[in-house]
Amino acid sequence: MTTVIETQVQYNTYMMSTEDYMTQEDDWDRDLLLDPAWEKQQRKTFTAWCNSHLRKAGTQIENIEEDFRNGLKLMLLLEVISGERLPKPDKGKMRFHKIANVNKALDYISSKGVKLVSIGAEEIVDGNLKMTLGMIWTIILRFAIQDISVEETSAKEGLLLWCQRKTAPYRNVNVQNFHISWKDGLALCALIHRHRPDLIDYSKLRKDDPIGNLNTAFEVAEKYLDIPKMLDAEDIVNTPKPDEKAIMTYVSCFYHAFAGAEQAETAANRICKVLAVNQENERLMEEYEKLASELLEWIRRTIPWLENRVAEQTMRAMQQKLEDFRDYRRVHKPPRVQEKCQLEINFNTLQTKLRLSNRPAFMPSEGKMVSDIANAWKGLEQVEKGYEEWLLTEIRRLERLDHLAEKFKQKCSLHESWTAGKEQLLSQKDYETASLMEIRALMRKHEAFESDLAAHQDRVEQIAAIAQELNELDYHDAASVNTRCQGICDQWDNLGTLTQKRRDALERVEKLWETIDQLYLEFAKRAAPFNNWMDGAMEDLQDMFIVHSIEEIQSLITAHDQYKATLPEADKERIAIMGIQNEITKIAQTYGIKLVGVNPYTVLSPQDITNKWEAVKQLVPLRDQMLQEEVARQQANERLRRSFAAQANIIGPWIQTKMEEIGHVSVDITGSLEEQMNNLKQYEQNIINYKSNIDKQEGDHQLIQEALIFDNKHTNYTMEHVRVGWEQLLTTIARTINEVENQILTRDAKGISQEQLNEFRASFNHFDRKRNGMMDPDDFRACLISMGYDLGEVEFARIMTLVDPNNTGVVTFQAFIDFMTRETAETDTAEQVMASFKILASDKPYITVEELRRELPPEQAEYCISRMTKYIGPEVALGALDYISFSSALYGESDL
Repeated sequence: MTTVIETQVQYNTYMMSTEDYMTQEDDWDRDLLLDPAWEKQQRKTFTAWCNSHLRKAGTQIENIEEDFRNGLKLMLLLEVISGERLPKPDKGKMRFHKIANVNKALDYISSKGVKLVSIGAEEIVDGNLKMTLGMIWTIILRFAIQDISVEETSAKEGLLLWCQRKTAPYRNVNVQNFHISWKDGLALCALIHRHRPDLIDYSKLRKDDPIGNLNTAFEVAEKYLDIPKMLDAEDIVNTPKPDEKAIMTYVSCFYHAFAGAEQAETAANRICKVLAVNQENERLMEEYEKLASELLEWIRRTIPWLENRVAEQTMRAMQQKLEDFRDYRRVHKPPRVQEKCQLEINFNTLQTKLRLSNRPAFMPSEGKMVSDIANAWKGLEQVEKGYEEWLLTEIRRLERLDHLAEKFKQKCSLHESWTAGKEQLLSQKDYETASLMEIRALMRKHEAFESDLAAHQDRVEQIAAIAQELNELDYHDAASVNTRCQGICDQWDNLGTLTQKRRDALERVEKLWETIDQLYLEFAKRAAPFNNWMDGAMEDLQDMFIVHSIEEIQSLITAHDQYKATLPEADKERIAIMGIQNEITKIAQTYGIKLVGVNPYTVLSPQDITNKWEAVKQLVPLRDQMLQEEVARQQANERLRRSFAAQANIIGPWIQTKMEEIGHVSVDITGSLEEQMNNLKQYEQNIINYKSNIDKQEGDHQLIQEALIFDNKHTNYTMEHVRVGWEQLLTTIARTINEVENQILTRDAKGISQEQLNEFRASFNHFDRKRNGMMDPDDFRACLISMGYDLGEVEFARIMTLVDPNNTGVVTFQAFIDFMTRETAETDTAEQVMASFKILASDKPYITVEELRRELPPEQAEYCISRMTKYIGPEVALGALDYISFSSALYGESDL
């Protein structure tokens, strides 16, 4: 009776179909069978393969179809290659005993997940060569080839891929299959040379000597690699297509022979990759620390300069300070703005790389966090703004001081000119020897003086008020101002006292005199005020003025026009005064009175009035000219204001529009990340090209400041608004480009497709209610639920700690992408690196310097040696290093 393990499909072949490791071969047909050459190759190869295992049990086979018939050596073969015990064999020699033993072997093979088709124990017992070869091939597949897998391929494909990779660098070798590719023997020699270059000199091999090449490989393998000779060179060369199963069996022996070396190579590659990532991260950390230190040092040096509010005493010195500040804004600060922006970008990129490589987040040195730099920068800008405001305020103060000081000097000079000699006149006692007419003249003269004195009271008060204002504005020469003012006030008090004493004296003798010339008296009384009015008019016409707008100068012009309108009335007064003098002359001529000397009641003569009147009339057109010149200057200032406003009203909205466009690009899910990057680069270039407009605006702003223009009603945008907006625009485009770069890093590192990334972006944008690139926790929860997450409070709280570790209350797109990919990403771990080092160290708990230098490239080896600590333990080799602590430290973990 024939026993069949499984008869799903009957094939006329001894090739078994297994779901786990091989697919059914199309070219294997039981009726056609192998050609004799193939059968011969399989018989030899399979026999040698079986003997390579049976000799471990002290036996072997001679004839493959005969020596397995009783099932005993077949069971022994399975025990040797599996390391497991099979059921005890039947000891009888009858046919049914042999069938029972073979069935035990076949049952064991089936228990290992192998589906046997059309192979029965009776055929093996009967010595059926085809079935026997098929059974042995099934065993070879299960125990020698099935576990070979490279990059998740099937066993056959994995073995082929392994061969292709190992022989790729060798000339004349092109492994595409397990038959013709091996006929010239070069592929086998290349496999040996790749792992043991000391055994074969590949450079001396020739493609036209296939038998020599094959025999070389067979002999070296048997002598040095413990791989028995399973094939004949002549059979392979003379067969159009060597048997694939025979070649696979033989090649699999090489794979197992070199498996240890493969494992070590894989471990070394993993370690090199991890170390390279760590070295690059350390370089970026050092670069960040250096840039941060330099920027903070620059801020530290700059702030005291901006905090220095020691005012200069002259306008020129203060304007030089303003020019130095402009140089700072134009030349010194812009590169630091770029450095600050680049520093933030480098920090974000470094954190992304650390996160993608499963490393702990980078913590800069104390005081060098991005937030520390931002705070320092904010402090700099606050001090900077205060410094500019102080400069402009101080310039206005000095301008006002210069104007007041000049006005003070002018009024003092006029007053001192008027008071010169007045004390001596008031101190005279001429009335003691004067005649009646002379006494009366002196009395009238004194009354005129008192009127004049009262008229000058206002000027003295103005002088005192100006001196007080100069003191309040901290004028640098306030001491001399105070001294001069005090002298004038003291003199004024003394004049008042002397005036009162003289009046008292004149009043005492007034009764002694009878009459005085009324006409002289009237002339004196009217001439003195008119003369004082002319003095005031001349003073006003020569008065200095300072204005800052068209409206202010227009107000002065209006006042001047009003003054000119009073001139006809003043001229009438002048004519009237001159008429009094004419009346005196007429009376004198009529009554024969001889006029001797001057008017006894005043020092003013008609000629004085006439001369001063002419002087007033000459000052009027000069004042007109000065006012018109100021009108021209204010009109020029107005043009500057309008020019600045026209540009500012374009640049301000342009910056805002670009900010919004960048925001739209950053949330737009159409196109790939590379296309988004290209769009952002184009935006960045357009922004850079726009810099000339900012520079022109700075030039107009400088002209405005030089013209001392402090307001502009034509625009709401100041130069500070434009500067801040421009710097924010540069920072925003740079940060947005960096975000897309980090998304590309994340996508490539975690294997996210463009479609997945677009899907994530669409979900994020849908729940980004404010369209600001951030979701609040409630929107984030709704987004996760829409994507199929079943969230409880505890689980959602855990997720929030991942996406918002700083508890900011928002979830950024980068944090959202990291979360969506973190669970499935394949990253190196400390345990994996530790296992790799263990392979290189041959399972020892430590590794030596010699082993590191032998297994790793020089740079990575020295990196490990410089950072590993000495291994502490009994009976360790010289130079033993602790790779366990080192592996843990790479990932910021405590020793495992």
